Order: sequence, then C-alpha cells, then structure tokens
Amino acid sequence: MITTLDAIATGHPPLGRPQSEAADFMGRITSLPDKIRDRIPDLYERSAIEYRYSCIPDYIRDDPGQFEFYPPNWNLDPAPSTAERNRRYRDAVLPLAEDVARRAIEKAGLSPEDVTHVVAVSCTGFFAPGIDIALVKRLGLPPTTRRAMIGFMGCYAAFNGLRVADGFCKAYPGARVLLVCAELCTIHFQVTDSMEDAVINSLFSDGAAAAILSSRAADDARGRLAYVDSHSLLHDDSEDYMTWDIGDTGFLMGLSARVPAVIGQSVAGFVDELLVRNGLSRTDVDFWAIHPGGRAIVERAQAELGLTDDQVADSLDVLRLNGNMSSPTILFVLERLLSARNGARGASDAPESALAMAFGPGLTLEGCLLREAN
Repeated sequence: MITTLDAIATGHPPLGRPQSEAADFMGRITSLPDKIRDRIPDLYERSAIEYRYSCIPDYIRDDPGQFEFYPPNWNLDPAPSTAERNRRYRDAVLPLAEDVARRAIEKAGLSPEDVTHVVAVSCTGFFAPGIDIALVKRLGLPPTTRRAMIGFMGCYAAFNGLRVADGFCKAYPGARVLLVCAELCTIHFQVTDSMEDAVINSLFSDGAAAAILSSRAADDARGRLAYVDSHSLLHDDSEDYMTWDIGDTGFLMGLSARVPAVIGQSVAGFVDELLVRNGLSRTDVDFWAIHPGGRAIVERAQAELGLTDDQVADSLDVLRLNGNMSSPTILFVLERLLSARNGARGASDAPESALAMAFGPGLTLEGCLLREAN
C-alpha cells in the first residue's frame, strides 16, 4: 500500500494584528526594562514577519481596561497562572482544530464517516479527554476511529504526526487518516528582563492545520503525491539550545541564538542521506519546504543547501504572513505544494517531488520525502 497526501487545510484564531502593532503593544509594557523595550522596534522589524494571529484579544487592544486575559494594567501583573492559560487553551483550540479538520475532510472529497484514524498534535496545552476524542465527537467520526496524540515535541512534531499516519496507512489498507496540528503559542508569552524571551515573543503565533493521508493500492495512488520516506537526526550536545518547560505562569521556552549555527552544521548531511537512499540528489527536488522557525534558520539552511531565493520563497512567505506557529507551520508550506500541483495539473512544471524539514528540541532535525506516485 502507498500513503498519499490528499489535502491540507490551514487556519488561525480570528484575532490578528500587523507585526508593527504587536511591537507597539510590547513597547507599552511598563514592567519591561528599558534595555529590552528600546530594542523591540528593531527586533520586530528584523523578524521578516508582517502579520501574526492570537487567541488572546488583549493583544489587539490599546486600553488595558478592556483586557480579558491579563490584569487591567500595562504591567500585565500579576501574570496569568498556568492553570488559567491552560483553560484558555482548551476553550480556543477545539473550535480551531475542528474548523481545519472539517475543511481538510471536505477538500479530500470525503465525508466524516470515511475517516478511520485521527492523529492529533499539540504542545501548547494539555487536557483529557483530549483533542483526538473531541474531534471524533465534534466531526461525527465513527466511534471506532483509532486515535493517537502527539504532545510536547515542538516545531517538528508534524513530522512525527505524518510518520504515525503513514504507519496507520501501511497497517490498515484503505485507511483514511486525519492529521491535525493545533498550537496556541501566544498564550505562553512571558514578560521578563530576558532578551531571549523578547525574541520568542516576537516570533511565535497561533494557528492550526489539518491533512488527510490515505492508504491506496498502486493503481489508485498513481499521479497522487505519495509519502515516500522520513528521516530523523538528533544532534549531539545541544539539548539546552531549545527547551519547553512547564512553569507557574505558563510554559517556558528556551531558545539559544546558536540554533541556526547548529542546524547549519547538520542540515546538508541530513538532507543528502534522505535523498541518496531514495536514489535522488538535491537537483531532483522540485519543492523545498523548510520550517520557518525564524528568518535566520531559513537563510542558514538555504546557504548550506545551495538553494536559490525562489526555492525558499514559500517558507519565508509563510513566516511573513503568519509567524512561527510551531507544529502546524510546515503544513502551511506544504499546502502551497498541493496548491501548485493542483494549479498546474498535467503541466510539465507541476512539482513532482518535495523535501520537507523542521527543527526542534533536542536539537532534532526531522524531514520527509514526497514524490508523485507512478
């Protein structure tokens, strides 16, 4: 059986704001030291992000008297507790996950009763029964739907979701797997005197994406985009460069400025190993999907892989329009691959192969190869 990627749907919470206005908001926080506040305009401008989304209405309000999540003051003090943040996560993540899931099922030409498996991915909140069960009930999926939940793996988690979906497709001929990645990163913004936290606050956003993967016989898969292979690499001695811990006032991220350099050391060998074992080279790849964790990460991968500006344009455009949404972000890039294939169906320039990759705690590099089935 061959696993095919049939459809992707993406979405955000209904609240969005230009990055310049997000910088203005952060600049008003009186509890930030001047050394941090003075650098915010330049930091946000250099992010290569123009627009971001959030489930927190306070971020688009200019009067603290209207705040709903934070206390009504520009100190944002006392900070909401982890329990309060997790309640907001639960309230906001379910309608977002349901929306993208419902649209992905529709785009794949399926009905809810056709779905056999659900893989839910999230690292920005926890509750049980979880997103996987909520999707079964909200979408009207069969009660026999097999489920898996992938949590706390960060930006590369969609690749683990794809790998689990592929496993379901290989084990259950005829399977139709719904993969949903949903993250509400802005719930966990921290107001501290750390430049590291200021950088994190400038990058992350809220969003969700859903994909349908199917188990198909070779004849049925022909002409569709097949999930061919995956690859994983754990870099030595970099566990502290990207972290995600549970604190008293939300989840606490660590993000070292050395991350792009570490990725640069490993990305070429990582990519070439995945390609060579499938009889390919870099010149055989029609579409590059690099997780836009930040502009520096994409540009470092571009330099090490010898890619053109056009080859990384989709990744940077997703960053520009959305920010870094953690796990769903790579599916936003791959949605562009499917759109390009659909728009050029049958044309000689329709992309037939793609290599996707992301990076996260570990440091871990995750990737997969997609090719048109013959």
